[in-house]
Amino acid sequence: MRSLYCCCSLEPTTLLPTPAVAARMKLKCLPEDFQVEELSEFEIQGGNYAVYKLTKTSLGTPEAIEAILRRWKIKREHISYGGLKDRHAITQQYVTISRGPRRDLNQQNFTLVYQGQTKQHFGPTDISGNRFHIVIRDLPRNVAQKYVNLRESLLVDRLPNYFDDQRFGSLGASREFIAQPWCAGNYERALWLALAEPNPHDRPDDREEKRILRDNWGNWVDCKAKLAQSSRRSIVTYLCDHPTNFKNAFALIRVDLRGLFLSAYQSYLWNHILAELIRSKVWHERVYEVGLSAQQVAFCTSLTMEEQDELSRVKLPLPSARIDLEGSALEAHYENVLRELGIELRELRVKYPRDSFFSKGERPALIVPHNLQMAMASDEQYAGRYKVTCDFELPRGSYATIVLKRLTLDPTAVSERTHEGAGSSVALAEEE
Repeated sequence: MRSLYCCCSLEPTTLLPTPAVAARMKLKCLPEDFQVEELSEFEIQGGNYAVYKLTKTSLGTPEAIEAILRRWKIKREHISYGGLKDRHAITQQYVTISRGPRRDLNQQNFTLVYQGQTKQHFGPTDISGNRFHIVIRDLPRNVAQKYVNLRESLLVDRLPNYFDDQRFGSLGASREFIAQPWCAGNYERALWLALAEPNPHDRPDDREEKRILRDNWGNWVDCKAKLAQSSRRSIVTYLCDHPTNFKNAFALIRVDLRGLFLSAYQSYLWNHILAELIRSKVWHERVYEVGLSAQQVAFCTSLTMEEQDELSRVKLPLPSARIDLEGSALEAHYENVLRELGIELRELRVKYPRDSFFSKGERPALIVPHNLQMAMASDEQYAGRYKVTCDFELPRGSYATIVLKRLTLDPTAVSERTHEGAGSSVALAEEE
């Protein structure tokens, strides 16, 4: 999934409880302004898997992995890693290769440094968390100071553990999740959304291929003739011989991409479940709405001790037909929220192909950024302005951009900003 911005003034997507004009601010002006270090207790103790530390700059994880595969002529199934790291950043993460070379690899935008050998491949569950270093730039002095002053409230109140915008990169112009028709057995609609629907993150080549598919959908021979060699053309080639077998054609999409389609939909539903929980448990005057790219969610501030205690103990299962909530306190809550969205838990399953399924697990409702340090200083990039530096750690699967949204969109931080007069509220996005 591609980042939605590099260095830019951020666009309004939020609804604040009081009239306010947020200060102009900038993120990711320099690669070093957004740094991510993967944390793990993965043991390097000898074995058939070579372990590497991948450090990359202004490059997505999939592109770095592809470059490694090409350079060392390795089969894709032999390489593994824990997760996707942001493109517009400096990031560090672990990679394992079955019987991989015991040497380093240096490329223009990344280095792969050999660490030793281990007995098993590295995967998502081997990540304990991530350490972040983030710089917010182009701030007036009073706003920078307010951000720094919010440090204690972030630690006391904690913050909702939402999936953020980067989780929803597959969501196209129709705002329909690909997994919706897929689960319903409408494979043609799912295939059209995956192959032909316009997406704001499309590259020029993708936009043209999608236009050809939309203009020639169903006329597969003409469609194939107009498409350049690509994964889309391979699927169209299959449809030339099997013009209505959309079920098998959809299965030709790479399994990792199909997994992203399921994750996006499941994360969207989980966010709704958490947002409604917060609205039901916290007094409405201390709840404010924030717009994500896929939905509007509830944030809260100044929690009472009782609210903190109750919400901090909640772990919400990822919604799917595989979970059993019968008799639990959450059963009615899940049923009510999903009913409002027009779906039931039993419908959240994949009938075909059998290599794809919704994730199973649970996720804490609230999290706290560990080792949170914040400081303000003069901004060397913008004369007369200030920057705020944030350093913190989050558990696996939690999003640094949610911390930034909680910080920069807190109504107590913006209520006195109207005299600044520049810019607007904040929209954040990064690669997962």
